[in-house]
Amino acid sequence: MGDHNDHGINIDPAFVRALAELLDDTQLSEIEVEDGDRKVRVVRTLTAAAPVAMAPLAAAPVAASVAAAPAPAAAVAAAPAADSFADAVKSPMVGTVYLAPEPGAPNFASTGSAVKEGETILIIEAMKVMNPITAPRSGTLKAVHVENSQPVEYDQPLFTID
Repeated sequence: MGDHNDHGINIDPAFVRALAELLDDTQLSEIEVEDGDRKVRVVRTLTAAAPVAMAPLAAAPVAASVAAAPAPAAAVAAAPAADSFADAVKSPMVGTVYLAPEPGAPNFASTGSAVKEGETILIIEAMKVMNPITAPRSGTLKAVHVENSQPVEYDQPLFTID
């Protein structure tokens, strides 16, 4: 009785709700589950106002983890970590990061290497489109904050240039 039959596919509303909760818990923008002929895809759409609205939401999990931390030292250590991304280049979109132009190829740049303004540092694939993310200025690549094939969210720190 909990299942809904729509065009011959049994859909369990509780399962769909559980997937939606998983999106919220993991901060992902979409999830897809396939079981034989059945496929369920749950997508959280971001509106133009989402980046502004997301800033307070991003701070809430940090505050919750600090409140749950048993030792005061852990709470103090969490604060500088957020500040270390203040000068990082952030993702302009949701997608999947690729550090190299193709599988097996060397990365565009690595930590410690000199980069020039406009040079591609990584690619973000969004909706089957490869979007090059370039260095906004020349300098040394201080850190890469993402891993290859990692999903990223809007405004997530990608890399830092000194």
